[in-house]
Order: sequence, then structure tokens, then C-alpha cells
Amino acid sequence: MDKLALTFKRFIQDEDGVTAIEYGLIAALIAVVIIASVQLVGNELNVVFNHIATKLQDATP
Repeated sequence: MDKLALTFKRFIQDEDGVTAIEYGLIAALIAVVIIASVQLVGNELNVVFNHIATKLQDATP
């Protein structure tokens, strides 16, 4: 029984799993920020290219 209690105590004190979860959450947050930034820039870039294309079509005789 003492061995089981000692194993359980070591499991509770082990912080390696917690650190891995924290790193995973940080990586997920960074991924969300990158995806949101790319979508925002992509939409704005699409608007700019459409504006240029319209101006080019208007300039052709």
C-alpha cells in the first residue's frame, strides 16, 4: 500500500505533463493569431488586387 501511495504522490508532484500542456496551449494560441493575421491580410490584399484590376480594365481602350 505504501508503494501505491508513493507512486501516487510522485504522479501528483510530476510537472512534466503540465509543462507540455502549457507549451501546447501557447503553440495553439500562436497558431490562432497567425491564422487570423493571414486571413485579415489576405482579405485586404484581395481588395487591393481587385481595385488594381478594375483600374487596369478601365484604362484599356
